[in-house]
Amino acid sequence: MAYSFSSPSFVTIEDLHPNLARPNITGVVIGKTDAKGFPDRKNIGAERYTFGFTIRDSPSYFINVNSWGREEYVRSLSESFRVGDCVIIENPLVQKKEVEKEEKFNPTTPSCYKLLLSEIHSVIKICSRCEVDTKILSLLNVPVKEPQDFYSLGDIVANGQSLDGRIINVLAAVKSIGEPKYFTTSDKRRGHRCEVRLFDETQSSFVMICWDNESIQHAQSWIPRETVIFAADVKINFDKFRNSMVATVISKTIITPNPDTPEANSLFNFIRESVEILAWDDEIGDQFREPIHLQTITEVYTVEQIKKKVLQNEGKPEPFYGIIFAYISMLNIDGETAKIIRNRCAKCHYVVNETTDRCSFCSSGPFSSDTPAFPSFDLQIDLTDHTGSLPSCSLSDVVAEETLGCTVQEFLALSEAQRTALKWQLLLERSKIYFKVILSPSSRSGLRVSLLSSKLADPVESSLNLIRKEKEVSCTAAKELEGL
Repeated sequence: MAYSFSSPSFVTIEDLHPNLARPNITGVVIGKTDAKGFPDRKNIGAERYTFGFTIRDSPSYFINVNSWGREEYVRSLSESFRVGDCVIIENPLVQKKEVEKEEKFNPTTPSCYKLLLSEIHSVIKICSRCEVDTKILSLLNVPVKEPQDFYSLGDIVANGQSLDGRIINVLAAVKSIGEPKYFTTSDKRRGHRCEVRLFDETQSSFVMICWDNESIQHAQSWIPRETVIFAADVKINFDKFRNSMVATVISKTIITPNPDTPEANSLFNFIRESVEILAWDDEIGDQFREPIHLQTITEVYTVEQIKKKVLQNEGKPEPFYGIIFAYISMLNIDGETAKIIRNRCAKCHYVVNETTDRCSFCSSGPFSSDTPAFPSFDLQIDLTDHTGSLPSCSLSDVVAEETLGCTVQEFLALSEAQRTALKWQLLLERSKIYFKVILSPSSRSGLRVSLLSSKLADPVESSLNLIRKEKEVSCTAAKELEGL
């Protein structure tokens, strides 16, 4: 049964066929692509524009719609509505679709037809929410594939490169939504991308990338740690830069937010139980789960410049990375062991809850031989340079082992005197430190600094950097005086 208006002038998607005279169809937009231009074969040097979308009028039926024409017409029509809007399409051309050709780049639909819009003969009207039957709007929460037909994030990671290039379905919760990044290609075309981090019961962090404006705008409406998505037909690739699998939203993809299914409800319950550990995890950073390529980090900061950049980025959830030449001015490694070493899950690296002795991501009960824990450094240190100090920076896991020059087991074997001696080998020695900074309202300074690497600095490199920073300060001061 179609959830449509009660007027006899409307035709349901199920009842469409090419012989209908001036059909009218109403439905909710569940997917949409950007307007794009192509060379016009009939008019050399000219371009034709097109965009597509998918509408639905019942749980069982939805159909693809395409519009071709002048740039002004296509862009104006495309910008007049978004995913989630209810539309009325008047007098489209109903055509039989070539399944193999059509569904290579368009969403797979149960209808054997497609709709074409003509600038001269067709009209699209946008309905206000008060005009729409709530049953039609409820279709926004019905996945376009079978609710059980999906890969968990853990399955994707476990299968690794065997899934490279595959198009699959994913059910996951939204962990964070990055800001759209804009760029210009070598052939002067403008582009944009947005990274969405997902998680589920099996994997703490997984990247999904949106490349088109429509999917980016759709993603901006999701609420981190509150939204679950069913992403039908996303492409899975192995990202050599990240050395991990990633998902990409493509023209075939249809994403259903907060699907009304038992599987999604189970994931909702998991989100509610995991709020505290997710917040804590965001603060300590996830460099050990997703390797950071240090050679890509080149910008050098002072403490003062880091604090200024945080103020400039206020309200932006995206982290930033950099290098600082600084001293470790506080390093309490000769105190209580329980305060500097914590157990982590061997599978996902999350810190184990000390009270329940369980991992929220990998085990619903106490640890067993299948989900062992291991001891890991979890240190809070202060960094200081000639411009100020950064308190409570996170030095954890393998980065801490490399900085201290010993494993957790070797550290536990040291006497208190040996730990104190180790501390003074590192204190007040200038180090070259790679870092990651994220906003953290729960911390005293409003930011959280995680060390990605810390090694004693080369004296020449350190001195040259100090001279360069002093020149930068002098130039900035001179410019400010000129402006007075």
